[in-house]
Amino acid sequence: MDSEGWLKTGDLCYFDDDGFLFIVDRLKELIKYKAYQVPPAELEHILVSHPGIADAAVIPYPDEEAGQIPMAFVVRQPGSMLSDEEVMDFVGKQVAPYKRIRRIAFVSSIPKSPAGKILRRELINQALSSPKSKL
Repeated sequence: MDSEGWLKTGDLCYFDDDGFLFIVDRLKELIKYKAYQVPPAELEHILVSHPGIADAAVIPYPDEEAGQIPMAFVVRQPGSMLSDEEVMDFVGKQVAPYKRIRRIAFVSSIPKSPAGKILRRELINQALSSPKSKL
C-alpha cells in the first residue's frame, strides 16, 4: 500500500463513470515503443475482431531503434489466407501510429495456461529463436 492507500499490484486499471474498476492489463507486459507504452491486450482485442483471425497474442520484440516493437502471433480462421500486410493494415487503421503491429508470425495455436492466460514467455522465446528474417 502506498501513502494514499492504493494497493500496488502491477495491474493497469481504470474506473468507469459509474465508479466500477476494470483491470485491463499488466504493467510489466506493456511494450515500450520509443517513449510510448503499448498494452498488448488492446492490440489482441483488435486482432481477434477481424473475421479472418481465430486467436492472437502480442509480445514485445527487441528493436535497436525503438527499444521494442509490437509483434503479433496470429491464428488464422480455417480457410483464411490472410496476409501479414492485411493484418498490419487492419490494426493500423484503428490505432495510433506508435501502436501499430510491426512484425507478424502465423501460428497454429497460441500457448495458454490451463486458466486460459497467454504464455507470453513461450512466444517471446519462439520469436527470439527464429531467424532474423521477417516472420
